[in-house]
Amino acid sequence: MRIALAALFACGVLNCSVAAGETVSQNARRAEIGSILKRVKLPPGFSISLYAIAPGARTLAVGREGKAVFVGTQEKNVYVATPGGSQAASVESFAPSLPFIMPHGVCLSPDGVLFLVERNRVTRFDDAENTWRDAAAKGKVVVKSGDLIPRNEESRGHASRVCRIGPDNKLYISLGQPHNVAPPDTLPLYAEIGIGGIIRMNLDGSGREVFATGVRNSVGMDFDADGSLWFTDNQVDSMGDDRPPGEINRADRPGLNFGFPWYGGGHVRTNEYARIEPPKDLVFPIVETAPHAADLGIIFYRGDMFPSEYRGALFYAQHGSWDRTVPIGARVMVTPPGTNASAPFAEGWNDGSGSYLGRPVDVAELADGSLLVTDDQNGAIYRITYQKP
Repeated sequence: MRIALAALFACGVLNCSVAAGETVSQNARRAEIGSILKRVKLPPGFSISLYAIAPGARTLAVGREGKAVFVGTQEKNVYVATPGGSQAASVESFAPSLPFIMPHGVCLSPDGVLFLVERNRVTRFDDAENTWRDAAAKGKVVVKSGDLIPRNEESRGHASRVCRIGPDNKLYISLGQPHNVAPPDTLPLYAEIGIGGIIRMNLDGSGREVFATGVRNSVGMDFDADGSLWFTDNQVDSMGDDRPPGEINRADRPGLNFGFPWYGGGHVRTNEYARIEPPKDLVFPIVETAPHAADLGIIFYRGDMFPSEYRGALFYAQHGSWDRTVPIGARVMVTPPGTNASAPFAEGWNDGSGSYLGRPVDVAELADGSLLVTDDQNGAIYRITYQKP
């Protein structure tokens, strides 16, 4: 009764309807997913297993106290996985009474505040690991719907937000633009608001500013030890199987322009802007990735479970291509420290016949140094561990 009343109180602020909580069954499709994982190839000493079932699992935020892993999706659900060793002890709905719209972006501040970024709203939940069962009553909207982006710019296309808390204790949010190539008449508004870029703000929603522009659709970012923001960027479709490349970019300061829409990816000019002079001082990617592989979630590995050569490596998920004659991707990639080249780390979800057996989305690190990987096709979270051969 206490939780139901709390949810009713929250509905007066957030305009929601009360619904019962839900525990996600962890038995469905375990055998089938286990069979798929037997196909996944990893370097010697590494192994992969099913950690949790979470329908539509996309993004991850791992609690610092080891009590909860928050899982964002592209639909209307958010989940909480309770860690339990080699696999989650349980997976439950998070704030099921709140009407989420594409609650994709989840990130945690150092002091345990969960930020949930929807298509067009940002909500914070203080002390989330310890109070998430009462989240409906404790949630506070810090950017109300219609203030993140104008309502007439709402679209399902390129609306999967991601977020991170920076070393400056500000909230960073990516705002993908809703076009394959943004028309010229949209650019002034987009530059002002930060659509097709990355914005940042104080943790109470104040002090919003545009941090980076020229970004087509970033669905993964992380901060390096030196405070630089690194992010993936999905590039222009319909330019052929092998162009343009995807991007991993580095922003070491605000105000940088990463080239879109004058460039479709890397140094490849878009057809639409081929005769339009690009701005000066554009920044090109640190790593050019496989064309149309859909690079999404990205992290720097900081743990000590994996061999020392992986410390500081960049891991990122490739969701897999749709705009290509022969699909590529559906794997986890790694870029070793100090390099600008990537190699497959975990692969096997692409069956080679044009179909996918799974589609990795995000990567995150547990306290023990193991690596979590989400797969939205199978509604699963995997765990990669290492044991010296």
